Formats: sequence, C-alpha cells, structure tokens
Amino acid sequence: MEITERPVTTPMTLTASAASKIKQLLAEEEDVSVLRVAIQGGGCSGFQYGLGFDRGPQEGDIEFSMHGVDVVVDPFSAPYLSGAEIDYVDTIQSAGFAINNPNATSSCGCGHSFQVEEGAAPSEGEAGCGSCH
Repeated sequence: MEITERPVTTPMTLTASAASKIKQLLAEEEDVSVLRVAIQGGGCSGFQYGLGFDRGPQEGDIEFSMHGVDVVVDPFSAPYLSGAEIDYVDTIQSAGFAINNPNATSSCGCGHSFQVEEGAAPSEGEAGCGSCH
C-alpha cells in the first residue's frame, strides 16, 4: 500500500476580504479557476511573492479551499509560506493584497519581497536570495 503525504492543515490562510476580491477578479477572467501563490527569487530583499490565476493545479501542488476560493501552492514555495495570511486592504491611501508572513525576517518597504532566516525552510538543492530559478 502506497502512502502519500498530505498536509493536515492548509499551508496559509485567506481573509474573507481577500477571498471576496479574488472571487471578483476570477469572475472577470476566462479559463482560470484557482489562485496560484508562489515565491520566486528576486526582489530587493531576496524573495518576492507571486499571486496569479491558473487553470488548475500542477503535479505536486498543495491544494486547499478557503472562503470559496481554490488555492494552489507549489511544493518549493509551501515551506516559505507556512502560516502566512493573504489579506486585501482597501484604504484611502491604497488598495491591494498584503501578505503577512511569519517566516519573513525582514521585508522591503513595499512588502513585495522578503528574506527568511538562513536555513529556515528546506531548500532541496535550491539557493535563496535571488539565485533560484
């Protein structure tokens, strides 16, 4: 019998505000059905967040639903996003998505890129701080 490891909990959460905005944006798009959340090397602090829509999960993706939104996270990004929360903030000064990530040890002023403590997440042969992918 083959046992497949699956996370018991979701790797991250969405606020109701973020889910509402994502559903609105998904309704405006064609041929997409999930929110893809990822991290990429780059940005002024080492890693940057990527939020986008996709047709569906890819092999190996972690899949979950929250507030009616289907979300996928690739296995490389998941450890860096564990415990993070995606929110949608709409203030008089600005509107947009904000990611509150407990794994980030520092971030740039705009919040689009971040650093993690050395060795804080498994790297599986990948290097951080802008040198991966």
